[in-house]
Amino acid sequence: MSGDRPEMTYEQAREELVEVVRKLEAGGTSLEESLALWERGEELAATCQRWLDGARERLAKAQAAHDEKPN
Repeated sequence: MSGDRPEMTYEQAREELVEVVRKLEAGGTSLEESLALWERGEELAATCQRWLDGARERLAKAQAAHDEKPN
């Protein structure tokens, strides 16, 4: 993600990524435009992955805390 942009929500990043993929699959863009779309898609995919990794970590911590509680 570019340093001058605020972090997007997972949903925002996923929605934009879907649109990028749609444009790439549709074709009709120049090589330069296609490369820019590809690069943006990589940024968006990384943003989505960060969100998913964070969610996975939070769930693991919650599960560990639950497992540590006495019954």
